[in-house]
This record gives sequence, structure tokens and C-alpha cells, in this order.
Amino acid sequence: MSNERLPMRKIKEVLRFRYASRLSIRTIAESLGLARSTIEDYLKRAEKAGLQWPLPEDLTDAELESRLFSKPQTPITRSLPDCEHIHNELRTHKNVQLTRYQLWVEYKESHPDGYEYSRFCDHYRQWLNQRDYCMRQEHKAGEKLFVDYRKGPSIVNRETGELIETQLFVGVWGASNCTYAEASLTQTLPHWTSSHVRAFQYFGCAPHVLVSDCLKSGVTKACLYESEMNHTYSEMATHYGSVIVPARPRHPRDKAKVEGGVLISVRWILAVLRHEIFFSLVELNAAIAKLLEKLNTRPMRKLKKSRWEVFESVDRPNALKLPQSPYEYAEWEKAGVGRDYRVTVSEHTYSVPYRLMRQSVDIRLTATIVEIFRKGERVAAHARSYVAHGDTYLLEHMPPAHQKYAGWTRERVLQWGSKIGPSTALLVGTIMDSRPHRELGLSSCFGILKLAKKFGRERLEAAARRALKFNTCNYRSMSNILTGGLDRLPDAAPQSESMQSLLPLHQNVRGKEYYH
Repeated sequence: MSNERLPMRKIKEVLRFRYASRLSIRTIAESLGLARSTIEDYLKRAEKAGLQWPLPEDLTDAELESRLFSKPQTPITRSLPDCEHIHNELRTHKNVQLTRYQLWVEYKESHPDGYEYSRFCDHYRQWLNQRDYCMRQEHKAGEKLFVDYRKGPSIVNRETGELIETQLFVGVWGASNCTYAEASLTQTLPHWTSSHVRAFQYFGCAPHVLVSDCLKSGVTKACLYESEMNHTYSEMATHYGSVIVPARPRHPRDKAKVEGGVLISVRWILAVLRHEIFFSLVELNAAIAKLLEKLNTRPMRKLKKSRWEVFESVDRPNALKLPQSPYEYAEWEKAGVGRDYRVTVSEHTYSVPYRLMRQSVDIRLTATIVEIFRKGERVAAHARSYVAHGDTYLLEHMPPAHQKYAGWTRERVLQWGSKIGPSTALLVGTIMDSRPHRELGLSSCFGILKLAKKFGRERLEAAARRALKFNTCNYRSMSNILTGGLDRLPDAAPQSESMQSLLPLHQNVRGKEYYH
């Protein structure tokens, strides 16, 4: 009998010819081209298994094979190795160079009657081969764009000769394999999002789904099931109507398309540029653009069409149209609102409504504007300022009492003083100009404002005239003049001149003319 087992279809023919057609073993052997010993063996197995013709309709080929060729189960006397544990240990402890031999030693210590090393490895290999299956991915037209980074060519600093490393951004459409590539200096968030924007402009459309690697630029927190996306990256995708589906950590098959695209880019772009020297990123990207065009217009072997042709007929008609304006890069930050209803961004403070004091807000920063959000609702917006330690605020963000105080400018103080009289206007103007800080001048003028309510405008104007004459322009002097009633006295010469007139004439007494 041949060592190779016959298919169940042929074995059924043997049983049918013997029991239904009543043919001899010799005739059956000649008809099916089998040895008589093989026919006899199958008939004996069928008799031993208790099979009769016709076979039951619900008897499957697998069940028939099991009944004909089942072997008696021998009890397992040796402990099987825990292949799941072996796999996890080898994957987890790579840094300490853990080997299968060491795990076998530990296995034998706990199971002295266990398998020897070669059989131990065979069990693990069989388990691993059964586990290493792969799901075929079906790519719908215009649905997915796979994006990733790899190390790019270096550029040379003209002044120092230093080599500056670059990163190659690669994007590949799932259905057409149409590819985009460009070099950037880093993999940081600004370069990551800007490369996406330029890729969309290159293709003239956007995908429904972006499949990215778990870069820190795009994924804030990687997870096997639910990764937390970077706010800026999510906002960029939302601007184009796309959805981000990050690949699972340590699962390169999730993005096999871009892995293949990276390999193609290496062969058809980087390999060609390996001997060229570039002194700027602009020069490098110009060279990459030329080779990229050749790659996308080159006919593929199986389809006999170029990537561009397939893209134009398959991906572009089903992809998303680009919005009227490209995405403007913006960063997001979290901040707490202080007691002064301000948030600090890049050493500059911006006001928010005072009701949000001591609450957490989200801040969106672009090159020209600062937007502040609370639970997704925009509560404030300011023109972005790059003045360090400066303050940008809106009057309506302040409490009513603070608004009243902040509304007092030098011009408003002068306007108020002129309503009382020219002397009062001159007095408050002198006070505002003489103080080193605006708040000090306002404090003194507010005190004088209250004196007008207490003593009246006419007396305040007279007191201001007297204060200006004696050059005592401050709140304390005005209060003393009004309290002592000095504003009601007729104007008199300054005290120094009165004392001078009472002195006797003498050659040793110098008058004021001596000093002029």
C-alpha cells in the first residue's frame, strides 16, 4: 500500500463498487488503478469501523476519515511545554538576551519527565506556525491613505560641512499604490501635519481614512485597541473630512501597504540619490519630486498601468474633495485661568471672561490668533502677540468694577477735570504726568473725584487753583485745603515772598535779584 492516503472521494468509490455493484477486488483494482492490497485494507477498515453502504448522508469526509484512520489514543505521560508562556517571555525579555535553551532548562526543572530540548523546540515551532496567520486586506477605492516616516538622505551644511539628517515622509493610497514622498528635518508635529497638507495638494484630494504609525507627533498615547490622538493632528484630519485610524503598536501588517511603499521609495528614489550631495532641503525635495513623478508614471508589471492612471480612474473619483483653503497649522495647549482671569501663552498673557477664573481651558494657537475654548465652546479670541511678558485683554472680560477702573485713561481723567474747571483739568493732568505709573496717578485722581462729591465743584475748582499756585499737586494737599477752608481765602503771595517783605534792609541781606 502506498504511504500516501487516498482522497475520501476515491475511498467512497471503493466502497460503492464493492457493496453496491458487487464487483470483485481485482475488478475494482483495475478500474481505479489501485493495488489489490490497498483495496483490501480499505475494506477491512470499513468493516472494523462498522460502516455500511450507502453511507449516511450527514457523514462528512472529515468524519469518514476519522472513523477509518483513527488511531488509539495513548495517554500523554510527559508534560507539554506552555508555548504561550515561552512566546511571551521571549518577546518581553529581549534586553537580557533570553534564549529558548534557558526556558527549556527552567521547564525541565519544574517537569523532570518533560521533553528534551529538540522536541521542546519542535512543539514551540508548531505552535508558532499555527499562530502566525495573516488577514488579507481589501482596499476600497479612495478610502485609505497610509502614511509613515523613514530615514532620508542627509544634507550638507555649506559653512561647516556638517551632515544634517532628514526624515522621509511617505504616503501610499491603498487601492492604486500611488505614492507621495518628501523630506523634512524632523518628525515633529509641525512637519508631520505640513507633510500631510502638501500630500493632499499633490494628489488633489483627501482620503476618507488616514492610517498612520504610532508616532508621537500623531498619537499622544498608543494603545492596542483605542489610541489617543494628538489634538492638532485630529483637527487637521477633520478639516479635510478624514478619519484617523492608527496602526496597532508592534503590528506592521496593519500598514503593510505603506511599508511596501517605503521599500519602493528606497529602491526608486533614495537608491538613485545615494551618490548626490545636497546643500538644502529645497534641493533635496526638488530631486525627490522628479524621481517621484517617474515612479508614479512607470507602468506596473501586473496591471500594465501606471500608479497615476490607476489613481485617476479608481482613487480620485471616490476620494474626498479638498476644501477651499488648506489647513492652517495650529497647536493646542491646556492652561488654568488665574485669579486675574488671564492665561499665559509663550510668556504673554491673554484675558478670558472673569467667570472662568480658576477653571481649565483649551488654547488653540496659530501664527496670527489665539483662541480659548471651554468644553468645546470658544470663549475668547485675541490677535497673537509675540511681546514677552506683555498683556492683551478685552474690557468686556473684566468684572463690572474692574471695567469701571480700567476705562479711566488720561484723556478721560482730563475730560472729567475740564467739566469742573480749567484749574482742575490742569491739576489732574499734572498729577497723571508726574506719577511713574498710571495706577498711581489714577488713585490720586479718584481721591480728588470723591472730594468733588463731598465739597462741591466750585470749592474743588478753587482748591485746585490754590494747589497749582503753591505747587502742591496731590490728593493730600487738596484734602487739607478743602478741610481747612483755605480755598475760601483770597489769593495771597507765596509765604516766601511775604517773609521777604518783613525783613529789614541790610547790606548782608540779599534779595531775590541777587540770584538772577
